[in-house]
Amino acid sequence: MAPSKTVAPSKKPTKSAPTQSEPTTTAPPQTPNEPAIGETDAGPAVAGPCSGTVIKPGQNAQAVVNSQPAGSTVCFAAGLHRISQTIRPKANMTIASSSRAVLTGSVPLTSWAKSGATWITRGALPAAYGKSGQCEDNKANICHLREQVYLGGTHLTRVASQAAVKAGTFYADYAANAIYLGSNPAGKAVEMAKTATAIESNQPGVTVRGLTVEHFASPAQAGALVSGPGWTVKANEVRWNKSVGLMLVKANNARIERNLVHHNGQLGLGQYSSLKANLTRNVITYNNTDGFWIADWESGGIKSTRSSGTVSGNLIRSNKGVGFWADVADDGRVISSNKIVSNAADGIRYEISRNGVIENNTITGNGFGTGRGSGTSLWDGGGINVNTSSNVTVRNNTVSGNVNGISIQSRTRGDGPWGRYLLRNVVVTGNTIGMTGGTQATGMVQNSGAEVPAGHLTFSANRYLLDKLAAQRFAKFGTKLNATGWRSAGLDIAGSFQVS
Repeated sequence: MAPSKTVAPSKKPTKSAPTQSEPTTTAPPQTPNEPAIGETDAGPAVAGPCSGTVIKPGQNAQAVVNSQPAGSTVCFAAGLHRISQTIRPKANMTIASSSRAVLTGSVPLTSWAKSGATWITRGALPAAYGKSGQCEDNKANICHLREQVYLGGTHLTRVASQAAVKAGTFYADYAANAIYLGSNPAGKAVEMAKTATAIESNQPGVTVRGLTVEHFASPAQAGALVSGPGWTVKANEVRWNKSVGLMLVKANNARIERNLVHHNGQLGLGQYSSLKANLTRNVITYNNTDGFWIADWESGGIKSTRSSGTVSGNLIRSNKGVGFWADVADDGRVISSNKIVSNAADGIRYEISRNGVIENNTITGNGFGTGRGSGTSLWDGGGINVNTSSNVTVRNNTVSGNVNGISIQSRTRGDGPWGRYLLRNVVVTGNTIGMTGGTQATGMVQNSGAEVPAGHLTFSANRYLLDKLAAQRFAKFGTKLNATGWRSAGLDIAGSFQVS
């Protein structure tokens, strides 16, 4: 192998001139650089003991909760607990298990009859209901249907017609109240998700710990486990639920720690209108199993709206969508020390929000989805995508092997709670950005009417790993540039460019 070539900074960095910006608050401080969690360090195995009133399989869990005072602890015993109504804890209660109890929202399906090449059962479905959410397949539009079916514990793929049923799939005919299977159910348990939500309450200070939550039939954008204000949700496994696995709604000061959140139908974790909520050291993998729109709807790893707080030390991997997405009026987020790998859309997307710090993350292999709306240009995103947001610092990240490196986008997006959404005061500094294949690039794009005044975008002291110095791996508002052109344009005169 030839020795690497390095182009060092041409001169010492200079201080930027003050910008004329409208943000009224400052960005959050830098947080410690801690490694992301490993997959074996989260979930019920690390939950610890539970001492309190015991709920046995077959008992009515909500009745037991109702019988206990605020601040008490209830402990689910080992085994399968069928939850037919949402558990609503009182203030400061602990809902936990030290025995890996499983809470399921599904019901058994029996009485199967052979019908040609399929098997059929009747009477389990609700009346037909309206569509919500956007599907990757926008012709069949079936991702929103909630009654997911499991055969022998295996998630079946829903199809849009009886004629399409084959092994490993099912079709639900709501008009006829019939479910068709393409695999023989004999000798296997068949279950259908039915209860919408396992645990939800607006009472403060609740702890949920050590539970496995599965097979809940929440509608699109709603969660199987829903945190309230000041909650601690720790060391749970939230899996195979229809829409969002773990959801925060008006959950100010919640702490979401060391949970395994995987194989949920739409999104691993959602956060709405929840201030100073900290999401730390969770493992969020393989979400969006049920075909919600990958490129540009609420699917994948984590989605946050009108919220704030820290997202740190998480492993966010192999989700069919964005890894972490702050969208619509997030304010004051610190996204730090996460490992974000192999998600189908952007690794991190910071969109129409403000006052963010994105730092010390390792972001690799993201953005290679090929479905509807996916692409390879800077308009389509990259490892990190800052979209029409203000007062954002992107620093000390390792960004490599993504569809693009760092994409800065200025679009016409209308007004938000603090006025017009604008791309202003974005600083990209101290990052290692690898771009060695395909059409990978780093830079900025803007549409007409969203022009960015001079001095509002700063690239400084980044290290670029390139396949060759002459490659046009940079772009400034439609102009493609090589390393020399990028520096000549005043973008990162203190950066270095390395070819190996």
